[in-house]
Formats: sequence, structure tokens, C-alpha cells
Amino acid sequence: MHAMVLARPGEPLEFVERPDPAPGAGEVRVKVGACGVCRTDLHVVDGELPNPKLPIVPGHEIVGRIDAVGSGVDALAVGMRVGVPWLGKTCGQCRYCREGRENLCDRPEFTGYTRDGGYASHAVADARYVFRLPDSGDDAATAPLLCAGLIGWRSLRIAGEGQRIGLYGFGAAAHIIAQVAVWQGREVYAFTRSDDAAAQAFE
Repeated sequence: MHAMVLARPGEPLEFVERPDPAPGAGEVRVKVGACGVCRTDLHVVDGELPNPKLPIVPGHEIVGRIDAVGSGVDALAVGMRVGVPWLGKTCGQCRYCREGRENLCDRPEFTGYTRDGGYASHAVADARYVFRLPDSGDDAATAPLLCAGLIGWRSLRIAGEGQRIGLYGFGAAAHIIAQVAVWQGREVYAFTRSDDAAAQAFE
């Protein structure tokens, strides 16, 4: 496979060829159709996040199709269109996992940070953290939904059924979820810093 690899923080990614990875038990291999560039990926590359697994293939907004399935995977199959997000694996045993709040897991793994991500022709993912996607839609346009879209959707669900929604800041997550909220018929207000003219002008 081909991959863009970060050998050391602060250095350019290196284009390398590697053997195609094989999925282990409970994993799938995804042939990557698109992988978005998130600000978090830039933090990893620039060395602004501690203790990345090095060398690492960054990228956590992955859209593609499964082309190999490891043992014990029943809900996913070769050919399915899927997405792979930032949260790549959790322990399943800590208090947060037992309460259904895996995003706060004490021992998580993160795609493109502590496990190889999607700046490659293939990526291996824990099948429990892979989302089935419809067959239709553009891979590149869908990729941001695997990060900013998930963050915004989780926040909107927690906010409940209120008809007036306030968004603090207007970055990628707010930009996506504002469209969802408007589609749902809600009234949306975005709060930005007084000097953030770019966010204020964004439609």
C-alpha cells in the first residue's frame, strides 16, 4: 500500500510503500476513497499533541470500502461503504465505557494519532468503531462528517429539542450542525469573538 507517514513531529510527511496491512480479530481493512484534513491532524504533525505513535499515518476523517475482514466480525462485510472516525478504540471496561460514554474512555486509541489513519491507500480499523455509510454520496464531501459532523451531532442531541440553538464559535462542527438545525426547522444563533470577521461573514 501507499501511505503518507509522519516519522518525527514538525517534519514533512514521507510518501512510503508498505505491505498491505492485514486486519486482526475484530478489525476490518478499508480501501480509502477519501480522508479529510482536520485541524487535529495538523496538531499531530506539528507536534502539538503529546506522545503520538511514531511513525504514524495521520488522518481520521476516512471514507472508503471494506476490502478485508478479520475474524469475529459479523456486522460488516467486504464491499460495504464505511467511515472511520477519530475515536478508534476504547477499553470497554472503565467507568466511562460502562456508562456508554466511550468518548471519555481512560485508555482510548485515536485514528491517525495512536493508530494508523487514512492518509494511505488502506487503513485497518476496529470494526466496533466503523460506521456504515450509504452507497451514494461523494467520498470527499462525506469525510468531514466523520469528525466535525459527529461532534456537532452529539452536541445537538444532548441539547434536546429546543427550537432556539446557540452555537459558541463557528468552526467546522458548528458550520455543519447549523445546517442540520436549520433543516430541522430550528432557529440558530452563532456567537463569535468580536474580531472574528471571517466566521461572522461565513454563510
